Amino acid sequence: MTVAVRRLRPRWASLIGVLLAACSAPNDPVPANPAQTTLERAQAEGKVRVGFAREAPYAYRDPATGRVTGEAPEVARHLLAGLGITQVESILTEPETLIPGLQAGRFDLIAGLSIRPQHCAEVRFSNPTYQVGEAMVVRAGNPGKFHSFEDVAARRRSTLGVVAGSVELDHARAAGIPAERILFFPGLPSAVAGVATGRVDGAAGSRLTLRKLVAKAKPGTVELAHPFREPRKAGNPVRSYGAFAFRKRDAAFVAAINARLADFIGSPEHAALVAPFGFTPADLPGKVSTDALCPG
Repeated sequence: MTVAVRRLRPRWASLIGVLLAACSAPNDPVPANPAQTTLERAQAEGKVRVGFAREAPYAYRDPATGRVTGEAPEVARHLLAGLGITQVESILTEPETLIPGLQAGRFDLIAGLSIRPQHCAEVRFSNPTYQVGEAMVVRAGNPGKFHSFEDVAARRRSTLGVVAGSVELDHARAAGIPAERILFFPGLPSAVAGVATGRVDGAAGSRLTLRKLVAKAKPGTVELAHPFREPRKAGNPVRSYGAFAFRKRDAAFVAAINARLADFIGSPEHAALVAPFGFTPADLPGKVSTDALCPG
């Protein structure tokens, strides 16, 4: 390999070197200064890069101002400012690219990532910032009579739209919906459009997001399934919890964020910050900790 590279033109040899380096990069990149933690570097520079899943009302770009806003960006800015980090570079991306982007060093932390068992094995979570229930969008009038994930599974030709990498995929599989009847969409807006056009019979997602999308849809095309039986475990509705996520080595950053969360989540200041995005006291995580959601 060394001899072959020497015979190539310099610019091609350089390109191959870059590609080889990228392929061999570790999942948890070593910081430029190994003696400095991510938190120490961010505080010293006063800036940090944060990854967000592109999904309103959690994180989205305001078309009028171009500013990234939503529950996750606003909470992140508030907490980070309290740590002396006032410059936040917000990076919107798709849910399935968040953890790979974090591990590759594209950003320093994630805000608003769902706490799921497979995620617990890959990242270190803060305590939750919110909880949210599930909902399903169906065609107007709900001709298929879908009121749960199990209803979709029971109707052999029915299909369900979900966002790739979402917790709804877990719920669909647990309900027994076969893989060939689960269609993936890049985001919930396109999944709802898929219901309106008949590409899928239903689309599952966060109740907050779907409620907003249905309100903006063309009248008479789609609606929220009502009533809707949420997934249950041990007799209780299964809730999705969102939190900040960090690389495994960033325990100090997690501890700092958790200390800030303890006094902030549920406070009047927090309520005023997230209310414009549709969050209410019912969406608070309560006393649930990440230790309970990520056992072991």
